[in-house]
Amino acid sequence: MNCWKSVNLDKQYGLKWINLISIFTALLSFIILNVPFSIFHQVNQVNDSGIILFLLAIILLPTLHSFMHILPLFLFKRRINLIILRKKALPVFTFYTDTHISKNAFIISALAPTLIITIPGLIATLVFPNIYIYFLLITSLNIGISFLDYLTIFHLIKAPKNAFIENGNEGFDILLKAN
Repeated sequence: MNCWKSVNLDKQYGLKWINLISIFTALLSFIILNVPFSIFHQVNQVNDSGIILFLLAIILLPTLHSFMHILPLFLFKRRINLIILRKKALPVFTFYTDTHISKNAFIISALAPTLIITIPGLIATLVFPNIYIYFLLITSLNIGISFLDYLTIFHLIKAPKNAFIENGNEGFDILLKAN
């Protein structure tokens, strides 16, 4: 395998910039989504009965988000080395593989939190009018956390179709088969 490109998003963009844009993305997505949902539900008061579950969901969201990246690889029956990092009190999951992952499988893995958390969050926002704001906040936070995933996908789309991805300590490598 030949390395086509090595991508380290932290070095390329800077951790502070990524965090700032992630927060801005979460805030902007909440503002943009809140307007149509508040018009749709026409609820003037929010029921605060779900506040404890909401706080628990926000605390567990980064852990759940990181695990959702790994779930498609389990479904594809990929052999992965699961690494559990401790960030403050909660674990964050990451993975390494013994073999390379195809470009499409890596894109699906990057999109998994958006598909598994954001879309059901939007559906729950429609279904539960009394507590829709909680689901909307969780969904917006997940969109903000997913900014790094979208940045990763942006780099992967530019790669050749037959590329393979190797997840490393400092980013990921886009590999091509040697001729």
